[in-house]
Amino acid sequence: MLFLYPFFQEYGHIARLRLLHLKRATLNPGQFTVLVRGIPKTANESCSSDVDDFFTKYHASSYLFHQVVYKAGKVQKIMTGAKKACGMSGPSTDTTLDQRCKAVTYPCCLCGASSDSFQLLPTDEVAKNIDKKECAAAFVFFKTRYGALVASEALQTSNPTKWVTDLAPEPDDVYWSNIWLPYKQLWIRRIATVLGSLVFLVLFVVPVAFIQGLSQLDQLQKKLPFLDGLLKKPYMSQIITGYLPSVILLLFLYTVSPIMILFSTMEGPTSHSERKKSACSKVLHFYIWNVFFVSLASGAVINQLNPSSSTKDIAVRLAHVIPEQTTFFITYVLTSGWASLSSELMQLFGLIYNFIIKYVLRMKEDIAFVPTFPYHTEIPKVMLFGLLGFSCSVLAPLILPFLLVYFFLGYVVYRNQLLNVYRMRYDSGGLYWPIVHNTVIFSLVLTQVICFGVFGLKESPVAAGFTIPPIFFILSFHQYCRTRFLPLFKTFPSQDLIDLDREDQRSGRMEHIHHGLRSAYRQFPDNEDIKLEQILTVGNDEDQDEGCSSGERNGEETCKEQEPRRDLCHSTLKGLPVSRLRDSVRSIALLWTAEKRSGDRALIN
Repeated sequence: MLFLYPFFQEYGHIARLRLLHLKRATLNPGQFTVLVRGIPKTANESCSSDVDDFFTKYHASSYLFHQVVYKAGKVQKIMTGAKKACGMSGPSTDTTLDQRCKAVTYPCCLCGASSDSFQLLPTDEVAKNIDKKECAAAFVFFKTRYGALVASEALQTSNPTKWVTDLAPEPDDVYWSNIWLPYKQLWIRRIATVLGSLVFLVLFVVPVAFIQGLSQLDQLQKKLPFLDGLLKKPYMSQIITGYLPSVILLLFLYTVSPIMILFSTMEGPTSHSERKKSACSKVLHFYIWNVFFVSLASGAVINQLNPSSSTKDIAVRLAHVIPEQTTFFITYVLTSGWASLSSELMQLFGLIYNFIIKYVLRMKEDIAFVPTFPYHTEIPKVMLFGLLGFSCSVLAPLILPFLLVYFFLGYVVYRNQLLNVYRMRYDSGGLYWPIVHNTVIFSLVLTQVICFGVFGLKESPVAAGFTIPPIFFILSFHQYCRTRFLPLFKTFPSQDLIDLDREDQRSGRMEHIHHGLRSAYRQFPDNEDIKLEQILTVGNDEDQDEGCSSGERNGEETCKEQEPRRDLCHSTLKGLPVSRLRDSVRSIALLWTAEKRSGDRALIN
């Protein structure tokens, strides 16, 4: 049990690193932001007005402003595009022009010419469409970190399904496709994903049992007599019973991670980190059940059992089978462990993709295509190897050297990949460590249970009795760690947040932070490279009046000298959806250029 002390120290070290990350991330907008879902709809007011009225009334001292979330799923985008196409095909009946809105000219990126100008027509129909696209969710920004924490932890109303508040994830961590999902659907989605995961877990038992049947050559010869001549060859028997089962299992396991990440997405997580964390737990449970337990229970064990077997015979057969599976597990470590590290280091698919993009298509490298580290696939794999090391160390210690080599190479490879290869879009703050801790505790308890069974079969009651107290000690240690450290991974301490707020107020950084919050969460990011000119904000009268008045003082009719506002590209604010307008301009310019060229060719002919 000496292993538990350094494990306790490591848990405390990870918790301190998480608090240090909190203190250093002084400009993290997620600490000032609360995600509100389950907003009740009213007949005469929009969702934005309801949010503003509610938080102005009940959180007036700390409320700053809010940002409504719009429906932005893939299906919703297709429906919105179809409705826009139908609306654009018909003539506009509203001819009332806003005097502040001027013609807009864009330089075409293809031919260098200017595209046709646009006139902004503020109609009542546009306002109605905006209200329809508002969903019952919003980002609410607060003046201090502590105010956001209090609002996120408190129950807002007597109905827990309305005005549900949680601390918002980092801007790059937000999973926008699930933000607009109705909150009342989430419990149905969770039940459906749990049932789907269980069904997939049970169905995967069939290929695992078939794979374990291949590892038993005598059983295979009895079931398939026509393979008797082929299996008598030494090299064929070694391949089929030794290498082939682990390779087939590895090929089947490649389908697990995509399916589990799909199930986790269907649950409705609001952040990428939460989605990957849920998938990590599902994949880990799948590996422990199918790769470890089903591999031990299937194959030779199931085939050799008969209805007349007594309980003692079953225990004896299991005691004989577990050491016999050592060859399979060692081969699995070589194929899934050592071989995966080499493929991870080479990044063959990324190398081919980069070669095609750079040298065949002659395109510039885009950092947006650099992937993030696949925690949901690598952490379960490492935890499974740790479980094999703990459980097989009693009956089959021959596997330990292979695992030690894997962990040494894995440390070198993963460290290089994290520092030099993968891109860190967001920081989860060590939220995967509780999963690692729970898996290690489970491995230790399982090891003691195996020792108890072995000593019982050896008819050593004294030795078997000594394995029971460590189990209670391990479980007590686990409960203490949950009480001591786990709350730090669920929420932020108020003491540290208040200290950070006071430090920012003394240094004068708080105003800068508040200004940055207005453009932090962009549901429709502006990723185009076309430079916009002569655009004014639509719907924000104060900013427009102020901007145009400054232009009139300079003797200009429009605000041409004014830099384009950053919030113009933010479709959730009261502004122009610039990114979509740019796509339309580019498409129209392309059609106009093609038509002009065809006309020139006709004149020449």
